[in-house]
Amino acid sequence: MTFFSIVVRGLLRRPVRTALTLVGISLGIAAVVALVGLSEGFEKSWQTGLKVRGTDIVVSNMGGAMVPKPFSPTVRDRVAKIPQVAETCMLMVELMSVEEAEMIMVSAREWGGFTWDNLQIISGRLPKDANEQAVVLGQTAAQVLKKKVGDSLLIEAAELNVVGIVNGGALVEDGSIILALPVLQTIMSSEDKINVVDVRAVPGLTEQELDALSERITTAIPEIRAVSVAHHFNNSQGFKMIRAMSWGTSLLAVLVGVLGVMNTMLMTVFERKQEICVLLAIGWKRGRIVRMVLLESAILGLAGGICGILLGIAGVKIMQATPAIRGLLEADLGAPLLLTALLISVIVGVLSGLYPAWRSSRLNPAAALNG
Repeated sequence: MTFFSIVVRGLLRRPVRTALTLVGISLGIAAVVALVGLSEGFEKSWQTGLKVRGTDIVVSNMGGAMVPKPFSPTVRDRVAKIPQVAETCMLMVELMSVEEAEMIMVSAREWGGFTWDNLQIISGRLPKDANEQAVVLGQTAAQVLKKKVGDSLLIEAAELNVVGIVNGGALVEDGSIILALPVLQTIMSSEDKINVVDVRAVPGLTEQELDALSERITTAIPEIRAVSVAHHFNNSQGFKMIRAMSWGTSLLAVLVGVLGVMNTMLMTVFERKQEICVLLAIGWKRGRIVRMVLLESAILGLAGGICGILLGIAGVKIMQATPAIRGLLEADLGAPLLLTALLISVIVGVLSGLYPAWRSSRLNPAAALNG
């Protein structure tokens, strides 16, 4: 009987208990894949949306919220006067419940600003002017809201006409309701408020120069914060909170898996006490016993990790298809995240097996066999 066959036999000794342990690890790793993947995907989709609009710097007052706090439109004029700022565009961005969509992005944009340029018309047209009571829908938003050109859309108490369906080139754009800024300001009774200024810098600036320009804007207008697109989410307290909550919840679930593996390995050592003592009596070194137990727990972790990754991917696909999330979130399930999740699962297995392995190596062959 080989070393590996002894390890496998130990795992199959109590198949139900082993299966339940795998479920515990799988759920923890699935939480890592789903929550962290959605968090990173949310950031990635927003960055892509800003880039396709041609935005270099975002001026806002994010604080700890998901949506920026409102401020005076005069901020835009002050930003526009700063050297190396080529264009500016005022926006009001809100996450709202609109008809059948429990939460959807509403993006009101300064009429004539550069943030309209990336919208490719699929059907219909753009609004005629800044005051037309009309919206265009990203193609995903149109599907979620079940709207087509010519339908009406109720935002708060205002009934607006759907005049166009557009392809915005990014998930966050395709999942948005887009309209002229004055229309939403009137609906929200916030005629003198905006909450974002998108800035396009003069061409040719490096990333370092964009960061320097952002600092100059923030220094000149201390009531807001200007951040380059590349660093926008790293400096947002709201997105930092999302990342922390995603990892915190995931690691809590992983901790449950750690306790499950440790309990399984302790029970295995207790039940195989006589077998381990025989192995020690026939010449096995205590270090080899330790390696045997650690390999068993590592295999448990690896198998649980593989199952957890598959479960997490399936869970994400289901969540992304739900009306409440569709168009808002797109998980980033790239190789780095999946490899990290698999590494966590193996580490969980090894760490969980350390104490049981130490206990098994301390057994006294003669005393156990006599018992």
